[in-house]
Amino acid sequence: MDLLSLPMPGLLTGVAVTLLLGVVSFVFGLVLGGLVTLARLSRRRPLRVAAIVYVSVFRGTPPLVQLMLVYFGLPQLGVRLPPVPSAILTFSLYAGAYLSENLRGGVLAVDDGQWDAAGSMGMSHGLALRRVVLPQALRVATPAIGGRFISLMKDTSLASVITVVELTRVAETAGSSSFRYVEAFTLAGAVYWLINTVLSAGQEALERRLGRAYA
Repeated sequence: MDLLSLPMPGLLTGVAVTLLLGVVSFVFGLVLGGLVTLARLSRRRPLRVAAIVYVSVFRGTPPLVQLMLVYFGLPQLGVRLPPVPSAILTFSLYAGAYLSENLRGGVLAVDDGQWDAAGSMGMSHGLALRRVVLPQALRVATPAIGGRFISLMKDTSLASVITVVELTRVAETAGSSSFRYVEAFTLAGAVYWLINTVLSAGQEALERRLGRAYA
């Protein structure tokens, strides 16, 4: 088996599932991360404590353990999820913890004078956060957020352990049927590299655009 002898339909399916897991989990994780950031910045202590605990748990434990708990542990509590939803839920929760810290770091990087200026215009704390601080924080956090997206795309390979037929699972199946693991996983690695190279180029273009917008 050479590098191009993997069944093309299976390879394309694996790439499609990998992209699905990465993109959907990132979108959900970004929304969740934004909500957790607001909770961390809230003046209500219970919200701050809950957000801190969430971030600590999901940043402090391996995503593989989290995936196993969701897929194999939840059924013991009466909640059964198919492999793909289990992977998306896990990766979304995992990414959300990191993205919340990226966003919070962006907020903290905004000069305090922006808060003062917004307050002098009669804006409430929440309104100033939404209209003045968060847009600037998002620009500051874009490199870290882009890096998390790329990392998450690679983390999707963990879904193969719960039988999700993504790119790594396709390579594993092809390798086990032919005993040519080097070729199969080299091709899989090349595809991951290509995906993340495209994502890196898109991130750099977005950073340049945001830099011009706020210049």
